[in-house]
Amino acid sequence: MDVQYRKLTEPTADVAERFTRWENDPALIPFIRPNPDREALDARKIITIDVLKQRLEHHQMYLIYLDNQLVGEIEYQVDPRYLFKKEPGTAWIGILIGEEIARGKGIGQLALLYLENEIKHQDLRRIELGVFEFNTNAIKLYQKAGFQEIGRIPDFTFWQGKMWQDIRMEKYI
Repeated sequence: MDVQYRKLTEPTADVAERFTRWENDPALIPFIRPNPDREALDARKIITIDVLKQRLEHHQMYLIYLDNQLVGEIEYQVDPRYLFKKEPGTAWIGILIGEEIARGKGIGQLALLYLENEIKHQDLRRIELGVFEFNTNAIKLYQKAGFQEIGRIPDFTFWQGKMWQDIRMEKYI
């Protein structure tokens, strides 16, 4: 299994198309974005090259390749306004394994380690993330990697006919 990471600096139409597919996949939507209600859960959006360029203004993004096939992305941003614990020098992270063939193979764990190293190289020493309470596989991954729960935000996202909490976790590196 050959896993590689490539920093996204110049988005292409192919990358934008892949992001559009992932962000509109009904199996992924509940796990990758907060949805305040059913309407938001059912909403679809197109990710363009310009949208990705706008994200790059505030995010460091890395594409994940498995055997030279784009299968996901990892990213971080520094000190976003939605941090639970407002501690300067904090990296907020996100991991998305968009292709089903890449799930359940430990790629998320490898990607998390890679992202931690990139963050350390920027002299940041704290990472924070949010994970929806129903995403038990991700919670286990983060706990295994040393993340600790620091709080919960009630009624954060809608899925399966009800509202769920967002669990906020941190790790000092």
